[in-house]
Amino acid sequence: MTRLGTYLFRLFAAEAAALFGVALTILYLVQLLRIVEVGAVRDRGLGTLFWQTILGLPPLSIAFLYVCLAIGLARALRAMQASRELHIIHVSQRLPALIGTILGYAAIGTLMVLLLAHVIEPLASRENNQIKAQAAADLVGRSLVPNRFAELGDGVTITVGGRGADGEITSFFADDRRDADTRRTYIADSALITADELGYVLQLEDGTIQYRTADGQFSEISFERYDIALERLTGDEDTGERRGDQSTYGMIMRGLTEGEWPAESLRRIAERTSDGFRVLALCLFVAAISVFPSGRRKEPALPVEITVLGAVLFERAVTSYAPVAGWARETSGVIVLIVIAVAILVYRLRVFAPLPREAHSLPREALGR
Repeated sequence: MTRLGTYLFRLFAAEAAALFGVALTILYLVQLLRIVEVGAVRDRGLGTLFWQTILGLPPLSIAFLYVCLAIGLARALRAMQASRELHIIHVSQRLPALIGTILGYAAIGTLMVLLLAHVIEPLASRENNQIKAQAAADLVGRSLVPNRFAELGDGVTITVGGRGADGEITSFFADDRRDADTRRTYIADSALITADELGYVLQLEDGTIQYRTADGQFSEISFERYDIALERLTGDEDTGERRGDQSTYGMIMRGLTEGEWPAESLRRIAERTSDGFRVLALCLFVAAISVFPSGRRKEPALPVEITVLGAVLFERAVTSYAPVAGWARETSGVIVLIVIAVAILVYRLRVFAPLPREAHSLPREALGR
């Protein structure tokens, strides 16, 4: 990288790092305040609480990192416009170096977000879910006092008839009133708390599940065995792929091994990939509107930060309402934004503009020079 490229890259990275540092600090404090109360109720240590807040940062960091990268680039170009550095770069015909540095900056940002989305975020989510599952198991275990009703959370009441020496539970009863539309009751002759590959589950044996809707309709389902995730009883999210802890590598290897590609897996892979290429799309858009100098002395009426946020909202709106289904919808907004940014760049660079009339009259040797 040339000296100019190094200077420009440091300028872009410094602006983005300052914004992301402030955003990350605020996110960490919000995460900490959000779970401290729940953690105190469940008697978890401070070390676990702090570690859980850190594990909750990767998905939030992905949502803010690409915005900070784009706004950092836009603010740096605006400062170069104000100091006339942008004019000097154009006059000295160093525009290719500027665009090349922006592309390198966008490529590194894209790789960072792809690493977060495909590797770090699933690992953090899996670890966080294991902590939640362990906390749920501890809470349920402490609440299972024979012949005594206990509240697991807002709207969940549980009681058991007895507990054996091997951990077996007899006469299990749980009433879930959290859903205003459907009240659910679990009744079983015996139960056992165990663990599987997705976390801790409560294995119910020989019982029924009773449903009562808001209009008074009643239904009952009998079972010989029914596994219920403890997180469902304690109010946390249910286990499984919906939690987002399945790694991209694991989903790809499972698809290659089984020969089947579930729609949910394809959608999640496309969503994570789009998170990375959203950096490239936004940086190209910022370059298209800010890399060319202007002779105006006043600042634009619309701040560049608002313009970037508007582009983000436009991309998300296209992704949400694109007339396609499945994994293609997750990539539609990024593709549209990249096409728009490239079209603006091509137009402003006059790539397909005809040569001046004087140039046509010059000999071919002169044009080659």
